[in-house]
Amino acid sequence: MDLLLWITVGFIIIGFVVLVSMKKSMEMKVALLKENKESVDGKQISPKPVIWWVWGAVLWGIVSIFLIVWSFSVYT
Repeated sequence: MDLLLWITVGFIIIGFVVLVSMKKSMEMKVALLKENKESVDGKQISPKPVIWWVWGAVLWGIVSIFLIVWSFSVYT
């Protein structure tokens, strides 16, 4: 197997594992943001980690699609 195929498969599997492992904590943060607009000590809860997680998932998906298309063009 070629290096490009290993990079593609590894990137997709590792990215999927990372996204799934972070999913539960992001769901809890979104629920907390929906429930309370302010935390217990009066500071506002920041939605930035959730936004960064969504952008990371989108970027991972775009790069995965690019790698798959590139692999098909190389191996055909």
